Amino acid sequence: MGQIKKNISAQKLRGGYYTPQAIADFLCQWSIDKKTERILEPSCGDGNFIESAILRFKELGIEGEDLKGRIKGIELLKEESLKAKARAANLGLNSNTIVNHDFFHYISSNVVEKYDVVIGNPPFIRYQSFPEEHRKLAIGMMQDLGLSPNKLTNIWVPFLVVSASLLKDDGRIAMVVPAELFQVKYAAETRVFLSKFFERITIITFKKLVFASIQQEVVLLLCEKKVYHGKGVRVIECENLDELKSINFKAINGSNVKPIDHTTEKWTKYFLNEGEINLLRGLRKDKRVTTCGDIMEVDVGLVTGRNEFFMMNEEQVKAWKLKKYTIPVASKSNQLKGITFSETDFSNNSKAQNAIHLFIPPNEDFEKLPKVCQNYIEYGEQQGFHTGYKTRIRRRWYITPSLWVPDAFALRQVGDYPKLILNETGASSTDTIHRVRFKEGVNRSMAAISFLNSLSFAFSEITGRSYGGGVMTFEPTEIEEIQIPVLADLDIDFDQVDSLIRQRKIEEALDIMDEAFLIKHHGFKKSEVDDLRAVWKKLSQRRNNRKR
Repeated sequence: MGQIKKNISAQKLRGGYYTPQAIADFLCQWSIDKKTERILEPSCGDGNFIESAILRFKELGIEGEDLKGRIKGIELLKEESLKAKARAANLGLNSNTIVNHDFFHYISSNVVEKYDVVIGNPPFIRYQSFPEEHRKLAIGMMQDLGLSPNKLTNIWVPFLVVSASLLKDDGRIAMVVPAELFQVKYAAETRVFLSKFFERITIITFKKLVFASIQQEVVLLLCEKKVYHGKGVRVIECENLDELKSINFKAINGSNVKPIDHTTEKWTKYFLNEGEINLLRGLRKDKRVTTCGDIMEVDVGLVTGRNEFFMMNEEQVKAWKLKKYTIPVASKSNQLKGITFSETDFSNNSKAQNAIHLFIPPNEDFEKLPKVCQNYIEYGEQQGFHTGYKTRIRRRWYITPSLWVPDAFALRQVGDYPKLILNETGASSTDTIHRVRFKEGVNRSMAAISFLNSLSFAFSEITGRSYGGGVMTFEPTEIEEIQIPVLADLDIDFDQVDSLIRQRKIEEALDIMDEAFLIKHHGFKKSEVDDLRAVWKKLSQRRNNRKR
């Protein structure tokens, strides 16, 4: 396939984004040398990598009869495999080079060969969307290798892991993979597998997105099973594809390699230097530091099933005469300006005609409902709002469950920086914003203000997940995993800090909190705090550079 797929049906993978030729050429240049005898491309699509591999061999003086039998490409789609065969034939290789087959079935039904090099760009397909016959075999092969994939596993993972298992003792792998490898939980086992299976891992990233028309960030994964020095992991960041040409692997050889951590921790930290990585690792064991999960529980916001119907603005509430049958709800992060959400904040959002009034009629059968509620529900049914999955499975489709009011809100998606927002209203939130319950005895104001510090901001950048558009996303458990200094009763003007946040003067707020909380109270060195601030700025600026 050699592509990141858009979607898939039971019979056929459809659509896709093909690897830029510059990337295919670069990966073949790095991985193939004169000693290379066997190459595997497990998902070859129309033959980009096959062509690059052949041209690389010819560049090394290997062609004609010497080239035969060195390359094996496998492709599920017949139409694509025919294109790949034609490209190989035009460059002097016979049709046996390309096999029209599912990779996992091919490997399981043939004598297992070992390869010097595996190259390619495995398909990017959700677990549930992959045809059952292929999925079951792929997952079984991962299990045979000691992994336990779950239903969140994307199909690029077994392509990568199974391909790696087919390498010779000194083999190499050169693949295009999603940057999710760094940060998603379903790839945690894969990170551990790679860190133990390969002696050196080089990851090449780009400051700009390199696949046209998609927001998916990709990285180039270069793995070596055996090296004589420079064991570990390194990250090389390029501005764009043109900079690939300037990478001189002979010159850098084993330089800039950091010791790899054989745990499920995310790899975002490897964008940092070794001193910064060691600082963060040390703080995880520091008695002055705890996690957000020790002071609060985080849960998703309420799921309406159809915000277009359930979430109303002030004019709609008045027009339908439903004021008695709505409750306040925060629905977007930009409605939470400070570190408190007050009645005044809610009123201002309402006057701005934001959709922050949740329709919630009495939990009764339709016939028993007030007439104004019946009118609005009938309107919803005329629009088909009751036929969606979330509404369809309810006993009464018009009743949104889980309406509890949180102590605070936590941002699910973050542009500039994360924050906790005290809830001083009776408002709940939709699932675009997480809901927070503080544990017994926790000073809520201190918890909200204490989250604003360079230590927590630095850890948030390696705990969340960022994609191509620069936004960082947190699941509830990821919020709970963020490190935070042990809470203390600080003599800090809460309203002053809240005002600074509302004015978007985040660094001024951090200066106050870092000095009072980290340095004076907890005794961190000024140099350590400066390093933590630098980590936050480095990682946040990196992801924000990916905005289009």
